[in-house]
Amino acid sequence: MSTPSATTSAAAHPAALRFYGLTLGAFFAASAAPTPLYRLYQEIFAISPLLVTLIFAIYAFSLLAALLVVGSISDHVGRRPAIAAALAVQAVALLLFLFAENVWFLLAARLVQGFATGAAASTLGAALADADARRGPLVNSLSPLLGMTVGALVTGALVQFGPEPMRLVYALLLAVVVAQLALLRTMPETASLRPGLAASLRPQVRIPSEARRAMAIITPINVALWVLGGFYLSLMPSLIVRATGQQSELLGGAVVAALMLSGATAVFSLRRYPPARALTVGAPATVAGIGTLVAGVHTGSVPVLFLGTAIAGIGFGASFLGCLGTVVPLAPADQRAELLSAFYVESYLAFSVPAIVAGFLASAIGIQRTTDIYAAGILLLVAAGFAGRSMFGLEPRAVAVPAACPAERAAACGNG
Repeated sequence: MSTPSATTSAAAHPAALRFYGLTLGAFFAASAAPTPLYRLYQEIFAISPLLVTLIFAIYAFSLLAALLVVGSISDHVGRRPAIAAALAVQAVALLLFLFAENVWFLLAARLVQGFATGAAASTLGAALADADARRGPLVNSLSPLLGMTVGALVTGALVQFGPEPMRLVYALLLAVVVAQLALLRTMPETASLRPGLAASLRPQVRIPSEARRAMAIITPINVALWVLGGFYLSLMPSLIVRATGQQSELLGGAVVAALMLSGATAVFSLRRYPPARALTVGAPATVAGIGTLVAGVHTGSVPVLFLGTAIAGIGFGASFLGCLGTVVPLAPADQRAELLSAFYVESYLAFSVPAIVAGFLASAIGIQRTTDIYAAGILLLVAAGFAGRSMFGLEPRAVAVPAACPAERAAACGNG
């Protein structure tokens, strides 16, 4: 078998950069699409807040499994085949959403969608770096956040004003997938294929000794920001209704979109900051945002909720840049993939497991009291991380988001 050569220059393929960036954004737009619909699913399918968070969490677990198992598969089979496979799996997930009749359809859809998104994130991240070594990593960092912004906002608007609120957005996203599959055929193959496909499917999770101290110190902050993202993408629309009394899916989607958009703004604005400075911006912003958000919840004020969300989003984006930029450069180049795997295991567990706990608490004591407990936990984690950083110190280097690391490292995430 002949091996394609990656002779493509970055400047020669701006179309590939745009296509891969938009495709990555579309995956994360689809991941955020169910968030404004969760309250509607609760009413129509008679499901509890706990089940809603389980539907959310199964996506995160599946995405993490894909990152660990097939994260480097495109190095062995090529970028285009790996992206095509991820798009095909995404189409299956959208069909499950489109014809969902009960909670089991939703669970299956999120399971399949998580795997598709995880597979696409790593492959498209590598393809973006191939297309443009300089701009690719930045596009890779911003596309997921901007995609989730559009996904949450557009879904909220379609549910509020369009026909077939539980199906229209998925039909549109399915059409986007079909168009992407057609356009993918016109993109160049940029991977130089390597042997060892079977070995690449074995997850490698390890923290190199050089990065262990820094990883331990930034862990509370990293966990806090992923806990925050998980709460927004699972329970925020229901909280908005409870706090404000406004039965608006558009409002719920807009609040989630505000978190993602402000996070993207922080990532872009602070991309050249050293990690220490990014953390210095991020931690206080997270604390201020959470405090303002809780005030908005208790006063029922929509403007205060948006303000708190915007400030928390800045903290989210800045803190993530600081955390990732602190630990990644400390690992030897041949051990960075293992370190990133460990980093994302920690991150996605923080993204999903506390959300399930929040769903249980919301069913038992109400969503507003759950929010207070959640907020207190996030504030304690940020304070512990900042105190540890001040007491023990770090020796961070320049923020460097690796080109091939999963895209939602700048998101949040993940997503929803």
